Amino acid sequence: MGRGRTAPRTCAAGAVCAALIAGSVVGLAPAAQAAPSVRFVDIAGEGGTVLKANVVTPAGADDAHRYPLIVLPTSWALPQVEYIAQARELADAGYVVLTYNVRGFWQSGGRIEVAGPPDTADASKVIDWALAHTPADPGHVGMAGVSYGAGISLLTAAQDKRVRAVAALSGWADLIDSIYSGRTQHLQAAAVLDGAATLTGRESAELREIFDNLYASDLTTEQQMIDWGRKRSAATYVDQLNKNGAAVMLANAWGDTVFPANQYASFYEKLTVPKRLQLRPGDHATPELTGLFGLPNDVWTDTGRWFDHYLKGTDNGVDREQPVRLKSRSAGGYEGYPDWKSVTATRRKLALTGSTTIHANVDSGADGGIVFLSSILDQVAQLPPMASMPLLPRRWAAVWQSERYGATQRVRGTAHLHTTLTPTGESGTLVAYLYDVGPLGIGKLVTHAPYTWHGRTPGAPFGVDLDLFSTAYDVPAGHRLAMVVDTVDPLYAEHNPSGAQLTFSSPEDDPSYVSVPLGEQ
Repeated sequence: MGRGRTAPRTCAAGAVCAALIAGSVVGLAPAAQAAPSVRFVDIAGEGGTVLKANVVTPAGADDAHRYPLIVLPTSWALPQVEYIAQARELADAGYVVLTYNVRGFWQSGGRIEVAGPPDTADASKVIDWALAHTPADPGHVGMAGVSYGAGISLLTAAQDKRVRAVAALSGWADLIDSIYSGRTQHLQAAAVLDGAATLTGRESAELREIFDNLYASDLTTEQQMIDWGRKRSAATYVDQLNKNGAAVMLANAWGDTVFPANQYASFYEKLTVPKRLQLRPGDHATPELTGLFGLPNDVWTDTGRWFDHYLKGTDNGVDREQPVRLKSRSAGGYEGYPDWKSVTATRRKLALTGSTTIHANVDSGADGGIVFLSSILDQVAQLPPMASMPLLPRRWAAVWQSERYGATQRVRGTAHLHTTLTPTGESGTLVAYLYDVGPLGIGKLVTHAPYTWHGRTPGAPFGVDLDLFSTAYDVPAGHRLAMVVDTVDPLYAEHNPSGAQLTFSSPEDDPSYVSVPLGEQ
């Protein structure tokens, strides 16, 4: 964004505030340049719940002029000063910016509702307050946020017609497809969220029950969890969001271990409003992180351009660019596509031939990595989780490999697994992995996904169809792809009974395969 910065006039949040705004002093403006006004306020949310907030207004702003308003709800477990550097950038660009700590966290009142009705009602109350107490323009209101703030922003835009533009960064559109995809509990991700909430906030009784049921893998409460998640998913209200007409920008990371990119891509396809989908390497909220410290950041730059066009009417060309923008995990800049379908237009099938039986309950060594750490390593050093194909024990892992490719292959989009499975138990879990395998047999993880079933007849075959997590990855010439299936991954809950076996087959009338969105570079 490149606009000059000076330190804010006031800050009442102590050491945490100082740490988060440290980046805002990078590239100080000349001393004579006026700084945006920053003040900390209390806002009465739904039911009178106190929300701690800060308001940043353009330098010299007065009630004689109206400015577009941007509301920024905080991320899960982060304090109200999270966005102070970006708020000052936006204020420099002519916006009134109000950031607030969502209910249940830090000094705000109430309990954590996980973007439930009280949270969207709070957001509308915050907009009310801003319109009454700042020089904000009621006809030009936007919302943005990272993670939790992204989810609340999307949900509020579906409920409050005043929101005309949204930038949802590293968020979710389908909560159940995020933490329970493939009908499998994402245990590490849930534990991180639960732990952070316990340390920095106050969980509601409903949320505590959801976490407990998730850990217990209690099928009798499964529908309760699904209903709870649907109420908190923008995908449930996509028709209302389309009707309200807010312009929606979605940004996420390929390796997001909390909110996988698939659910954003599916939601994007259902939107009929002005829209943009931006995906790049990283894990949960890491693509936006440097921008929170006031450093150059392409996601926040594009967020500013999005608001400049849809709130201020600036003809900056953002509406004429290819709306789907992807950055490969391997190298290079953003690639543009007219829609998500065009990303996966070219597909090739890797046949999963023969009949293979594996034993359950033991980790074969093929894993999706460690929440946050693995995808961050991939983002900064191109070091995804790895496994040796020759050394994977075939007792616990099924392995199929392609021929070597003569040219670089571009994986773009969502790979799909189709196979016939015969289990020895009525319930079970498998995890499918797609690897890029080099000449020495070392595989780098391209993508993966878990799959769980219940209520099946032991010994009876059934079809499995599983979308692996979407990605963008370049397979070098001379390498091959490998599909690996095992039953244990530390990221996920396992539902295989002790001693269970899984048999994968490929009937003539229904052959097994993995379909990969693959094209030569």
